[in-house]
Amino acid sequence: MFINYITLMLINMVAGLFLLAYFVYQGLGETNQKRWIPGFGMTGAIALTTGLHMIFTWPVPGSFNIAYGEMSVLFGILFIGASLALAQDWDLLTVAIYGFFAGIAAVVVGVRIINLELTRQPLLSGIGFILTGLSGICAAPALYLRTNRTLRLVGAAVLIAAALIWALTGYMAYWGHLADYSKWVPSPMKSP
Repeated sequence: MFINYITLMLINMVAGLFLLAYFVYQGLGETNQKRWIPGFGMTGAIALTTGLHMIFTWPVPGSFNIAYGEMSVLFGILFIGASLALAQDWDLLTVAIYGFFAGIAAVVVGVRIINLELTRQPLLSGIGFILTGLSGICAAPALYLRTNRTLRLVGAAVLIAAALIWALTGYMAYWGHLADYSKWVPSPMKSP
């Protein structure tokens, strides 16, 4: 049996997407944006660490390592980049440009998950990737048009929709994983 920590990655993404939705809705217009640094940094650290581990070790079957591992690396580095930019009072434009290309990758992954029916709920997972990716694609325009309150509200709504999909997926996975792994024993503890 393989060890699956995608649940941690999903709930971390939920927290990050909710933080980002709140930032898009309110934080883009604030003069003191440093209060967002810890949340973005924590989200980025967990996403980058788990994503890198997944892409280097392939702990889960098949292409799930690509879909969840590589997208987690991109998600994590975006959040770390945003936290560093906010800490140093740098412009977020380069982070948003990076988010555009990461967003395209997430949309491609989402469409392909639906096409190949890769998860237990491929339509839901695919839509989650697509909505998350669209938020990355729209990051630069949202940054440029930050004074447009309606656009920021729509962006926040898309982020919240994606977060809710990942929350449902992640919390249900926790429910199932606790049962599935309840009798799992590490190799050194197994009886010969």
